[in-house]
Amino acid sequence: MGMMEKLNELTSSGAREYLTFRLDQEEYGIDILKVQEIRGYESPTRVANAPNFIKGVVNLRGTIVPIVDMRLKFNCSKAEYNSFTVVIVLNLRNRIVGIVVDSVSDVMELPPENLKSAPDIDSVIDSAAVLGLGSIGDRMLILLDIERLMSAAEMGLVSASE
Repeated sequence: MGMMEKLNELTSSGAREYLTFRLDQEEYGIDILKVQEIRGYESPTRVANAPNFIKGVVNLRGTIVPIVDMRLKFNCSKAEYNSFTVVIVLNLRNRIVGIVVDSVSDVMELPPENLKSAPDIDSVIDSAAVLGLGSIGDRMLILLDIERLMSAAEMGLVSASE
């Protein structure tokens, strides 16, 4: 799906709500309907031979949840763990995945007129996983298709048959 198709899909469905979070100096938004819960960061159990951005797994009420550090995935300048560091637990295609972010801001409703297509630039983020840009006042959000991003082959979180 091209940028214009993604933008048309976003704007045609009316206002949507996004959970906003920070990675380094950037602010991102993901569909609130994909979020299961937000937890404080706890050190996961490492998994042998996993990519460096897969921090490991945690046991979440009997479910083994892979934890992806988005700061490492997006090549942010630092990946410090402090009291603001959180894990956003996502439910994607009936699979539970946790993502580590610097902090969670708020839930923001974005009307279609506040959405713009993302510029076509080379980035560590697969351009197909960027839905567009959202703006409210002086805030600019990078809207992510978190399901597409987490199901990319290099993430190693889903099998080729899914």
